[in-house]
Amino acid sequence: MRVRDAAAADAPALAAIYGHHVLNGVGTFEETPPSPGEMVRRQEMVRALGLPYLIAEADEGVMGFAYASAFRPRAAYRYTAEDSVYVAPGFAGRGVGRALVGAVVARCEAMGLRQLIAVIGGSDNEASIGLHRALGFELKAVAPGVGFKFGRWVDIVWMQRALNVGAAAAPSGPGLDLRGS
Repeated sequence: MRVRDAAAADAPALAAIYGHHVLNGVGTFEETPPSPGEMVRRQEMVRALGLPYLIAEADEGVMGFAYASAFRPRAAYRYTAEDSVYVAPGFAGRGVGRALVGAVVARCEAMGLRQLIAVIGGSDNEASIGLHRALGFELKAVAPGVGFKFGRWVDIVWMQRALNVGAAAAPSGPGLDLRGS
């Protein structure tokens, strides 16, 4: 397995993976799968902030993807990002998510960010909750019934991981440039 930066040419594979999760799971609250063109647009928005958008691939093709995005658009949040990860059907349990989120954490730390948030769809999403816990994220809250998908109310699980020294000291770098957000 190789982890690398996603490219525009990966958009069809990313759209297929994400589309599967949109149509079959509650890890995302989207209900209509985005097109490959929309996936390229989303990659560009992430990259415009200098944040990572990564894929894991093997000889079989793209196994999954993960990225960090701006947590919220206000300037005070410029040292905090939110991670997302999606693994292709058939590749769960093979370390793909761990490799991807681990790389996102490392890249965000290298940028000088201080917090990484995971907002996980479904309090029963044991795979994502366990993955994040294994990578040092701590459970902060469960918000019951904030989404409605597949005819049922769905919780979100909020997990957080300090990066670098977290909130123990003032930041030294500029953080994310959120002016265009």
